[in-house]
Amino acid sequence: MSMEWAIFVAERSVLGGIAPFIAGVAVVAMLVGAVWLDTRRRARAPRRPLPEEQPHLPEGGPVHEELENREPDEIPKSDLRLLPYQVHGNLGSRPSPEKKRPRWSKGGSGSFGSGGLGAH
Repeated sequence: MSMEWAIFVAERSVLGGIAPFIAGVAVVAMLVGAVWLDTRRRARAPRRPLPEEQPHLPEGGPVHEELENREPDEIPKSDLRLLPYQVHGNLGSRPSPEKKRPRWSKGGSGSFGSGGLGAH
């Protein structure tokens, strides 16, 4: 190994140590900047609601589930075939006067195309 080669390697080793240090300083500066931007963003955000501002239970206590039978509204009769845009989206429903829940007939499975004989 010649002396010129040793001098060349010594000069390059200084640059080899500085480059990772500068890259590390740049990464740390970006992280500090991200934290600073986040604190500014959080300071502009609306404050959290106070406990007094939180929703409370109604005076009558918690609301319970209500069960009722519903039947669909009928599709209007027409001589022409109705297209989907003429049905006005989902049809509504109304409460059914029948209080007894509908049940499947005895011997029926309740599903279509099950392959069984069903109730005859």
